Amino acid sequence: MSDRPVTLTPSGPPETILNPEPEQALLALQDAETAEDRVAALGRVCAQWPQFLAAWASLGDAVDEPALKYACYRTGYHRGLDRLRANGWRGSGFVRWRHETNRGFLRALAGLQATAGIIGETAEHERCTVFLKQLDPEWPPA
Repeated sequence: MSDRPVTLTPSGPPETILNPEPEQALLALQDAETAEDRVAALGRVCAQWPQFLAAWASLGDAVDEPALKYACYRTGYHRGLDRLRANGWRGSGFVRWRHETNRGFLRALAGLQATAGIIGETAEHERCTVFLKQLDPEWPPA
């Protein structure tokens, strides 16, 4: 038996909100989204800021090949889990879309879900579907 107290709150599970990205990274992403060679520009943003989740999600959105989409989204998802843990997330609790700083992670997870379905990774698709609803019961965003 544990000596640690269990804290029950009437508001439900804890909520994690990721820290904002550096302003320079946000500006670079904005520029990359409109670049002539969007994929290459987004790739440079990901390389310069490898923990920038929205950049990985945007790169996944930009590539056409399903296996490359899957790789980008999966990278954003795993980097996101690392960032969530660094922000106090312990494997459960809310990570809601309504917080702008959470959107890169949720976009990467949603992209992973969709692409897993496309490439026939049924178990991954189902797991991501459930996970999105656990993280944000209001998923998908309006």
